[in-house]
Amino acid sequence: MRAAFHDIRELLMLCIRGTGGRLGIMLYVIVLAMQLAGIAVSVRQISWTADFYNALQKLDTAETLRQLAIFALIVITGAALFLTGDYLRKVLEMRWRRGLTETLLGQWLAPGMIWKVQHAQDRAPDNPDQRIAEDCAFFVEKLVSLSLLGIYSCVAVVSYFVVLWNLSTFPLAFSVFGIDISIPRYLVWLAPIYVAAAGTATHLLGAPLMRLKAQQQHKEGDFRFGLARLREHGEEVALWRGEAAEARLLSGRFDAIVANWRRLIRQELVIGLFTRPFSMTVLRTPLFLSLPGYLGGAITFGGLMQISMAFSNVVITLAWFIFRYRDIADLGAAIARLQGFRRRLTFAQGVAAELRHEMAEDDAIRIRDLTLRAPDGAVLLDIPDLEISAGSPVWVRGASGLGKTTLMRAMAGLWPYGSGSITMPRGTCVYLPQRAYLPLSALDAAAAYPLPGPASQAGALLPRMGLGHMPPSEPPGSLSGGEMQRLMLLRLLVQRPAWAILDEATSALDEATEMDMLALLRRELPDTTFVLISHHAPRGLGPMRHLDLEPYRAPPSRAAA
Repeated sequence: MRAAFHDIRELLMLCIRGTGGRLGIMLYVIVLAMQLAGIAVSVRQISWTADFYNALQKLDTAETLRQLAIFALIVITGAALFLTGDYLRKVLEMRWRRGLTETLLGQWLAPGMIWKVQHAQDRAPDNPDQRIAEDCAFFVEKLVSLSLLGIYSCVAVVSYFVVLWNLSTFPLAFSVFGIDISIPRYLVWLAPIYVAAAGTATHLLGAPLMRLKAQQQHKEGDFRFGLARLREHGEEVALWRGEAAEARLLSGRFDAIVANWRRLIRQELVIGLFTRPFSMTVLRTPLFLSLPGYLGGAITFGGLMQISMAFSNVVITLAWFIFRYRDIADLGAAIARLQGFRRRLTFAQGVAAELRHEMAEDDAIRIRDLTLRAPDGAVLLDIPDLEISAGSPVWVRGASGLGKTTLMRAMAGLWPYGSGSITMPRGTCVYLPQRAYLPLSALDAAAAYPLPGPASQAGALLPRMGLGHMPPSEPPGSLSGGEMQRLMLLRLLVQRPAWAILDEATSALDEATEMDMLALLRRELPDTTFVLISHHAPRGLGPMRHLDLEPYRAPPSRAAA
């Protein structure tokens, strides 16, 4: 229980510290005040009940009409308090959701974090998009509604108990084995006993729900991710005729959904066997329990209706835990998922690495005593001393699997597994990975990515990269691999970096196009130092320096360690 409150406090503080979060505290207080004012309306309605039914019993037409007018005022006041409070509560929820979403999104989009999370030794978070998009909203909605309900219930139950105490003046008298027993104000004692027994049964029957709901969310997310990934790689799957294989994979994930769903609905059926009859009888049970007072002549018919209503309010207020148990289970599952996501972010950020990144005083890349390892500890590269100075292009070569891409990731500050130091130049450095990326934007904005401003400049450069036939102000649509790589190269013309490190960035281009593109880059960016990782010698950049990584390959004994 202490751990649960700790998790709630941590997530709530993230909500409050975000944009508009502190104003949300004031909104919370206002909403709570309106709900508490609603208690006074409910108490007044209890007293109205006796007056109204007594007037009916006496056939007093004038008094009955007056009570109907009073009832209309009670309804208007109660509705105004509820609707205003409900509106402000939704404003509050969006403010706190914004704070939590911005915080988690900021942590996930910290430099290099997406890659580190995906490649950490710990299990990568399941569907971080679902955590940020759905669970943040779900957590805030359930936390606000349940906490308001909990505080409301604590205050309301005291008010209703006072009313019930004042009304329940008659005892319950009966005999057991010739012994006369009299329980004064028996309705006051029956209410908490009745709810406590029902609440205990609900918790014992529903305890597994939280775990099963969390598992259901995981499995639903895995299935949805598989569908989204298939849509992204539809062409590759179609060319491989892999539809049947994908169907088997997706069917397996859906079978996992169904299996957990069956366990979930069985558990919900078990708890429903108790909670459903309870909810159907909870409004009638107080009337039945009050009948001895009415039949014994201790109270009038109006008093019977009044005391049964007071008893019902006490029971319903105390039993909010029972009625909202599924919501509590859902909230607990959402907290577990969000905290699991945050722990994995923290794990990825705190992966211990002896590899040091420094900024050079001059314009050169320097590597000292560098050992790059795989996540399992196997050594990939040993580079005792290496320097790449600014100037003519550099071709980095080596066999597949040697660690060329890993070296680029280490230079970019992504790869955490290793030791030694990498000193990078102070000038702007742009990295072009093997796989091209297009944001959800127009073609000119995609060409300028990630810079927000020079989209029009990028659009003007499209014809020079052989992309002039595409409307710059429209989404790029389906591009071939070569077109994607030309668009990535165009970004260099827009950003004009001091250093450009390209990892197989022209692999989808034919030799003539590759030569034309690289020659264009060399002409337009004479002050840029190009470092190209490639299996073949790039053409078009002019004289090049060669950097062969084969001498730095780890010995077999260390690589297998």
